[in-house]
Amino acid sequence: MKSGNNAEEIRNTGSADLNENEQKRCIKLLTIIGEIEGHEAVSGNTKATKYEHLLPMLAEIEDSQEVDGVLILLNTLGGDVEAGLSIAEMIASLSKPTVSLVLGGSHSIGGPLAVAAKYSFIVPSGTMIIHPVRSNGIFIGTEQSLRNMIRTQDRITRFLSEHSKISRQRIEELMLNPTELVKDVGTLLEGRDAVKEGLIDEVGGMSDALHKLHEMIDQYHDKKCEIM
Repeated sequence: MKSGNNAEEIRNTGSADLNENEQKRCIKLLTIIGEIEGHEAVSGNTKATKYEHLLPMLAEIEDSQEVDGVLILLNTLGGDVEAGLSIAEMIASLSKPTVSLVLGGSHSIGGPLAVAAKYSFIVPSGTMIIHPVRSNGIFIGTEQSLRNMIRTQDRITRFLSEHSKISRQRIEELMLNPTELVKDVGTLLEGRDAVKEGLIDEVGGMSDALHKLHEMIDQYHDKKCEIM
């Protein structure tokens, strides 16, 4: 029955409970893949992460006495900025140990999502793209719209710098780099480069991420015992 529920959860939300480990801990696995869907639904042929699924799940994780930690797997090209930032803020506000692992890529608004965890990994072939905020459609008030985009960009830059080891100045340099991307400004960072820049904590894979998460859970429980 438990296995059937887990399979249904994976199919419906891309999440799962990892509880077959030696330590008998419950780790919540979350996946952020495809496009980050905001207030408008994406094309039916596009894989998407829906923030209305993730936000209640994150609240449930924080409130649960059973969940010991969270592992987040990312492979996203970005998407809705407001939705992405809201998910990132929720992840960052969790009191429980959290570890992220960038697999294929974590581009655009995927950057804040990757660094929102308390510790982050990226596989050697993984990539992250940092670029300025873009917008589609008609601008009614150009000057006002530009100011709004700049403020949104500042929010992203501030979040990245506050949740990683990279400075705001360096983020802006990478965002406005005209030599990396074809027909665009920005920078593509491969695994080791993302770590070297201080954006991601460590290069590693699934075993590294799980090992680190168990280590963080031990420290988390030790602190709780000290307080008690």
